[in-house]
Amino acid sequence: MIRKLPERKMRKFRSVLESTRRSSRFDESRKFIQHGNTSVRTHCINVAQTAYYISHRFGISVNEEALIRGALLHDYFLYDWHEKIPRNSIHGFTHPGTALSEASKDFVLSETERDMIKHHMFPLTPVPPRSREGAILCLADKLCALRETLETRIG
Repeated sequence: MIRKLPERKMRKFRSVLESTRRSSRFDESRKFIQHGNTSVRTHCINVAQTAYYISHRFGISVNEEALIRGALLHDYFLYDWHEKIPRNSIHGFTHPGTALSEASKDFVLSETERDMIKHHMFPLTPVPPRSREGAILCLADKLCALRETLETRIG
């Protein structure tokens, strides 16, 4: 899903992705479906790639490592939200807090990364992100969710 980026940008992206994968339970998220047939792991990679592309394409000055890592961890909740149990009925409202809690177990997160994860569901959650990285994540997440859902339904 990644758009055309210079090779040095791709190296940066791959480096942050590999570092995140090696030092966490990130690959466990491939066991859970996010939208349509897309796993949570694939969704998070799609979102991180899209966010990184948006920042590059529009020349938005960001902390690139925080943008990529925060986007990779934005849905780090590690459960199947499709199960018919009471907590999952409000998943859209609660999973940012769960993702932040789980990510905090595996990483020392920057304030920007914490804010990105906690507020990525704006406006479903009432507080908007406080950073450019968080705003870009919100947009990238919605774009990817729409694409992943539509691919399953009409693809």
